[in-house]
Amino acid sequence: MNQIIQSLVERSRKAQQILYTYNQEKTDEIVEMFASVVFNHAEPLARMAVEESRMGVYEDKITKNKEKAKTIWNSLKGKKSIGIIGREEEAGLIEIAKPMGVIAAAMPCTNPIITPMCNAMFAVKCQNTIIVAPHPRGKKCAMALAELYYKELDGMGVPRDIFLVVEEPTIDLTTELMSACDTVIATGGMGVVKSAYSSGKPSYGVGPGNVQGLIDEGIDYRAAAGRMIASRIFDNGILCTSTQSIIAPEKDYESVIKEFVAQGAYYIDDPAVIASLSEVVFPGGVINKNVVGQSVKTIAGLAGISIPEGTKVIIVKPERHGAGVVWSREKMCPMMTAYSYKTWEEAVQIAYDNLLVEGEGHTADIQSDNQAHIEYAGVKLPVSRVVVNQSCSVMAGGAFGNALNPSATLGCGSWGNNAISENLFYTHLMNKSRIAFVRKNWKQPSDEEIFA
Repeated sequence: MNQIIQSLVERSRKAQQILYTYNQEKTDEIVEMFASVVFNHAEPLARMAVEESRMGVYEDKITKNKEKAKTIWNSLKGKKSIGIIGREEEAGLIEIAKPMGVIAAAMPCTNPIITPMCNAMFAVKCQNTIIVAPHPRGKKCAMALAELYYKELDGMGVPRDIFLVVEEPTIDLTTELMSACDTVIATGGMGVVKSAYSSGKPSYGVGPGNVQGLIDEGIDYRAAAGRMIASRIFDNGILCTSTQSIIAPEKDYESVIKEFVAQGAYYIDDPAVIASLSEVVFPGGVINKNVVGQSVKTIAGLAGISIPEGTKVIIVKPERHGAGVVWSREKMCPMMTAYSYKTWEEAVQIAYDNLLVEGEGHTADIQSDNQAHIEYAGVKLPVSRVVVNQSCSVMAGGAFGNALNPSATLGCGSWGNNAISENLFYTHLMNKSRIAFVRKNWKQPSDEEIFA
C-alpha cells in the first residue's frame, strides 16, 4: 500500500476509536460545527471554489454553502445515531446503531465545499471518521475547509484526524484509498464511481444527471418558466439536478416559449445554427470541457452567436429527441432543449427516451397541477426523484420545502448502477445490530391460513 494512504488510514482508525467513545451530545456538537463553519465562512469558501474550479457563480455558491449547511444540520439535529436507536415492543426487536469505521469520500470539482461538508456530517453523525479525496481542481478548497475544521476541533478537544484530506490527489491514490477504507462514497464522474464499485468495499455512488422538464397543459406557464430557468442557470448549470429540457404542450408551445424569452431566454430553432452550436457544445459527441459551468455569454462567444445583453439561458429546439441526438444528453451549462407534445403520454415518452440516452435513475422536473398526470409520470419514468412545481436544481437535493433527504450525493438506483435510489443520508453510514426476542403471545398460523 502507498505510504501516504497507509498513514492516512492508520491515523483515521486511531481517531475513530476515540470518536467512538463520545456520547450523542458531543458527537452532534462536532456535526453541527461542520455545518456552522461552512455557513459562517460561506463567502470566502465560495470565492475559493470559483477560482480553483474555474466554473460556477460566486453568488450561487454562497447560497449553496449556506442553504446546505442549514438544511443538512436541521435534518440531523435531534436524531439518535449512537447505541440503541429503536425499540419495537410488540415485535420484540431492539435496534442498535454502530459505526462502519473509516469512510473514503471521492469529491467532485463542481461542489468542492458542500460535498465534503455533507459527507463528513453524515459520517461523524454515526461515529465514523472520513478521508476526503478531492478532485485536483478542488484540493485547495478541501484543505482550506480542513484547516477551518481543525481550528474548531482543537478547541473542542477532538482529534483532527476524524477529517483527513489527500493533499495531492491522483486517480491511483484515490483508488487505493477506496480499497483501504471500510466504506466508500463516490460523488463525481462515472470513472470515480466505477472505481468505487470495484474497490471491494461497500460503496455509494451517483449517476449522471439529465433532468427532463415536463410542463403540463394549463399550469401557470409564467411561474413554471421562472422555476425552470432558475433551476437551469443556478451555478451556471453544473448541478446534476439542473433542468435540462422543456417538454411543452403543442397547442400552447409558442405561449410557453414566449414566457421563457420574456424571462431572459434566447431561443434558437434554426437547424443550421443548432447544428453549428452542437459542434461547440458537443464536439465529437462529447460535452466540451470549456463550456462546463461557464456563463451563457462565454458559450455564445465560443459559438460566434450574438445574444442580447442580460440573456440568462440559451434554448435550442432540436428536430429529434432520444438516441443519436447529442442534445438529448446532459448539458452542464446554461442551455436547454425544447420539445412539443400532443398528449401527456407523449410528453412522458420524450422524457423517457432522453433519459435512456443519459440520466437514467436521476430526476424529473414536472410542472403540473394534474395529480393523475404527475403520478403517471412517476410510475413510467426511470428516475429516483420526481420534483413537482419547484426549482429542481436546488430542491431535488432536499430542502425545507420538501421531504427529500438534504444531501449532496444523490443515488440513482440500479438504473444508474448505484446502490441506492434516494438521496444519501446518515442512516446509510451506520451498521445496525438487532436484538430479537420471542414475540409476546405469538401464534403460528395454520397452513390453510397462510395459503388462503
